[in-house]
Amino acid sequence: MIPAMQAVQKTAPEFGLELREVAEPSAPGAGEVLIDVTAAGICGSDLHIYEWSGGYEFVTPAMPVTLGHEFAGRVAALGPGVNLAVGDRVTVMPSVTCGVCAACVARDFDRCLTRKGIGMTRQGAFARRVLAPAINCVRLPDNVDDELAALTEPLTVGARAVESGEVRTGDRVLVMGPGTVGQTIAVMARAAGAEVTIVGKGDPDRLACLRALGFERLVDLQDTSLAEAVGSQKFDVVFEATGVPATVNHGLNVLRRWGILVVCGIHAAHAPVDLNRLNREQLQIRGSNRASRATWARVVDLLTAEGERLRPMITHRLPLDRAIEGFELARQKVASKVLLLPNA
Repeated sequence: MIPAMQAVQKTAPEFGLELREVAEPSAPGAGEVLIDVTAAGICGSDLHIYEWSGGYEFVTPAMPVTLGHEFAGRVAALGPGVNLAVGDRVTVMPSVTCGVCAACVARDFDRCLTRKGIGMTRQGAFARRVLAPAINCVRLPDNVDDELAALTEPLTVGARAVESGEVRTGDRVLVMGPGTVGQTIAVMARAAGAEVTIVGKGDPDRLACLRALGFERLVDLQDTSLAEAVGSQKFDVVFEATGVPATVNHGLNVLRRWGILVVCGIHAAHAPVDLNRLNREQLQIRGSNRASRATWARVVDLLTAEGERLRPMITHRLPLDRAIEGFELARQKVASKVLLLPNA
């Protein structure tokens, strides 16, 4: 009999998730490892899938699918041809490349066009165990514990956004949205030497989290507009991390001439854009999503150097059977990063 385990799954293209009993993963095949999950973070993408608010329709053919793509764990079993050891502590790049397209054949894996996502289109880490390609595993230093290691993936998203925005020392940066993506962008922009301002709207708990992370230029737009809050100040780079289409134009309005706006949120509707302003002021709009393998290594180095400084991002830790509670805490903007601990 195949052992069973609990898993948090999306089972239908509608609101909600289910905590279900499913079969444990099979033995790892060639190039694969089986991982005991020690910590897995609830991501904004997971929240969109939970709410079924738009932008993640591509998940539907994979249902029922176990969510969870921000995680750390220990290698429990090895498939043939794997250069890891049982017991190794790892975090995992969730983007699984196909290996056969032109980009993969050329070993330009970051440009694979037929990739699958752990926790979206293949089974994820909101469960006791998960299968992953060994090539996607990143070994962890001893001083980066499992909780901090689970922050690696969201930090790579922030790092990629900062790369896309070409942030430099002394730049004035505005981050629109104080959630996890906004927080990681702020952290990586600060590491790049920028002066960082973060705005939210009716979001006191997550703004407080940013204050605990050492940020001081924090603005709650609950009773004011962005234009009123920043006055005549213009920013070199603006990051949209809200998923609210109207914020795109708000961000363009406070962007300096020749500035860059980086869209990091996922939107359920199209955003109107003043193209004449874009043209005449030579503004740029760029999209940013997953990070390269090199960026993952850089983020692990950052966690090694100053992981404790980033621990306030983690506001809640829950066992797997309380996952829906964790999703609701995130949905209500009470939590910043909720970690699920499947093997606790």
